[in-house]
Amino acid sequence: MSAQIIDGKAVAADIRTEIAVRAAALVKDRKVTPGLGVILVGENPASLSYVTAKEKACAENGLLSFERRLPETATQDQLLAIVDEFNRDPQIHGILVQLPLPKQISEAAVIAAINPDKDVDGFTPINVGRMVLGEKCFMPCTPAGVIELIKRTKVVTAGARAVVVGRSNIVGKPLMNLLVRRDINATVTVCHTGTKDLASFTREADILIACAGSPHLIKGDMIKPGACVIDVGVNRVEDKTAKRGYRLKGDVDFDAAKEVAGFITPVPGGVGPMTITMLLVNTVEAAYRSAGLE
Repeated sequence: MSAQIIDGKAVAADIRTEIAVRAAALVKDRKVTPGLGVILVGENPASLSYVTAKEKACAENGLLSFERRLPETATQDQLLAIVDEFNRDPQIHGILVQLPLPKQISEAAVIAAINPDKDVDGFTPINVGRMVLGEKCFMPCTPAGVIELIKRTKVVTAGARAVVVGRSNIVGKPLMNLLVRRDINATVTVCHTGTKDLASFTREADILIACAGSPHLIKGDMIKPGACVIDVGVNRVEDKTAKRGYRLKGDVDFDAAKEVAGFITPVPGGVGPMTITMLLVNTVEAAYRSAGLE
């Protein structure tokens, strides 16, 4: 029996309906429209695409978007000046600095300069610390999206064995911290490039999350029958037969895995739609907090 496909587009659409209702209520009750400030440095095609998608999502769900662009040659001081401007602007409740940044700019310095109360990406040291301590904070968007998919699919997490393959600061490490929170209550193992016999760990996972950035790293025979498999990987693999010259593949061999797993996310259409959606969730939440409503 094939696995149940977790439709990230459908879940994201449901959440965006909820976002629009919350945003409209804030406008009606407090005359406050949630605002997202986006800063883009350079002309990276992927970054441009993401920024455009985020602005469209804001417009469709009742949020304002404020965009500032700098050339690839911009200095760190120029970028920090815009971050400071956004920090002080009461119309902007969330700040997103699109990564990656040019080599002459320190990502760590820029992220640290963002007001934690406007850090809707959940990247500042203060929000990371709050997350580790289990305190209220803005969750990093992709990990938060993964957790939301698991919850809304009604996968049992309490006491479950969760295995995260990948230890990036953006996905793997935050997921480790979110999965052990009491509201999820899973037992977590993190695997990485230093892990010996990866399959021996993944075969024990009730919840397997692949976020290593390696196409088809997880094969069908590495999955526990009935497991919930979340594929965060988005890898461009050359394919001359494809219109764009490449295809997107996840970290999981989907065709083989779906014959073993109980639940599985596709690539694309799984985790991807959740990332921008959770950014909107955080921005609306930041607006409610700024209005004294938590």
